Amino acid sequence: MITNYIRLAWRNLVRRKAYTAINISGLVVGIAACLLLFTVVRYEMGYDKFYPAHESIYRVVTHDKYPDDVSYTSGIPYPALEAIRVDFPNIITGALFANYGSQVTVIGPNSNNTNNDKKFIEDAGTFYADPQFFQVFQHKWLAGSAAVLAEPGTTVLTRKMAEKYFGDWKEAMGQYLKLDNTILVKVAGIIENPPAHTDLPLGVVSSFESFKSQPALYGYTTDWGSTTSNFQLFMQLPKNVNSQAISQQLATTFSKKHYQQGLTSVRTNHLQPLSEMHFDNRYSNLGDHVTSRSTLWTLSLIGIFILLMACINFINLSTAQAVGRSKEVGIRKVLGSNQYQLFWQILGETGILVILSVVLAIIVASISMPYIKHIASIPEKVDLLNWQTGLFALIIIVAVTLLSGFYPSFVVARFNPSLALKNKITSATVGGISLRRGLVVLQFAISQILIIGTIVAVSQMNFVQNADLGFDKEAVLVLNHNSDSSIVARQATLKQKLLSVAGIQSISFSSDVPSSDNNWGSNFAYDHKPDEDYTLYLKYADEDYFKTYGLQLAAGRVYSKSDTTNEVIVNETVLRKLGVKN
Repeated sequence: MITNYIRLAWRNLVRRKAYTAINISGLVVGIAACLLLFTVVRYEMGYDKFYPAHESIYRVVTHDKYPDDVSYTSGIPYPALEAIRVDFPNIITGALFANYGSQVTVIGPNSNNTNNDKKFIEDAGTFYADPQFFQVFQHKWLAGSAAVLAEPGTTVLTRKMAEKYFGDWKEAMGQYLKLDNTILVKVAGIIENPPAHTDLPLGVVSSFESFKSQPALYGYTTDWGSTTSNFQLFMQLPKNVNSQAISQQLATTFSKKHYQQGLTSVRTNHLQPLSEMHFDNRYSNLGDHVTSRSTLWTLSLIGIFILLMACINFINLSTAQAVGRSKEVGIRKVLGSNQYQLFWQILGETGILVILSVVLAIIVASISMPYIKHIASIPEKVDLLNWQTGLFALIIIVAVTLLSGFYPSFVVARFNPSLALKNKITSATVGGISLRRGLVVLQFAISQILIIGTIVAVSQMNFVQNADLGFDKEAVLVLNHNSDSSIVARQATLKQKLLSVAGIQSISFSSDVPSSDNNWGSNFAYDHKPDEDYTLYLKYADEDYFKTYGLQLAAGRVYSKSDTTNEVIVNETVLRKLGVKN
């Protein structure tokens, strides 16, 4: 019986080629869009969930509460590492420091080698960690172990970075690298490449003791007043330990014990679950972006709308085509078929059509996948074919078959056989006109919502791209470099050499570009008064900074060239907060 249903369904689909093609094309586009959106949402929601103990891992974050504001920092003071280990001895705490734009020089097997031309700038940064970090975040070790990071002068590479520097990761063991022209490290371990969807994009991980040995290079200090988002602590809580209780202890007992009282802000530490790191834009991550959950819910809702529109289109077409099958239904009822059998036959035809549509949609989505990187922060090589996609496709098949096929199957199965054989079935006698009209109205309403939303989004993007930011961003090339002493000593010579190149009008060395959200802050006092009750965010630049970026001054002048900080330029917001009206 089932085989007969399938054969009849296939014949009906083949016989009505135009109807089948229109329905399949509509479903393919809708399902393919849903698959792509599902892939984006699944990728973003899967950040750092590949770690075995991800549910019990937390980041220690810092809050600075001012009289009228709260500042959130993903970093923590350097001395807090040992203090936390003393105050919470039963909890594993790992440290990680990120240095972006590091230069890595491949020295080779001889540590005294000075003839080397293999140098790399790692925009994603190099990292410094202690052995406890790899107790919290467990990786697969191809060679060595986390214990090698207990000593200075050691480093661990991922398979990808080892092959990048030495060709074969097996050849990397025992060879030397120099970091930022200063720190000589020996490769003592290799770990498997972490997945792309992580906020801890490890590549080169050196011992934390090596980092501490160069305080002038990276700004290491034992001052409890200094924090940086580049230095982060992670805790793995035992199963019987309540995270809220630990977070409360950090915010009260620990913070009162170690932070000075009477400052401009009240500083406290808290726990942030690893599962929230990728979605909390209050803090900066070590990864390349943060995504809000509301954005993912919006994408999911758009996918549901698109699929619903495809189903409505299918229902309307199928109901309109039902009149043409009136004689077939009449003959089947005369020959003994009942409504139940006809219902399942029509629903089976819908199921076959939906299965074909899903198969074609997977092909279309696979072809489109390399281009999705232009609208979402995911790499090209995201695997579309996996068990999650398979389960999602199965849910789509069942859901779309029921949504699209139930009503048309119900309508056809209810045909009066005498009217059907006399060819008196019309669109009016089929019934459900008000329902079909309502579905058409709903379809157009959804279309208008999506069109308006798209226009608003495009307008906002155009505004962001074309808005006057207060500086000239055209024809400005930004080159990142590290700040070790050897490079700083050659900056003046490099500047003169570059200025001699035709077409280069101005050059400036600075800590950051004008439009960055780098929250490098400090407390400060104005006009011989006590410290103000908010943080002043800083950028350091030479005297050509304003000329290079075309920054316009509302008052005053550009500071003079000097080797000390004795003049500053502030923005209008600072003046308003200080009450300066002139």
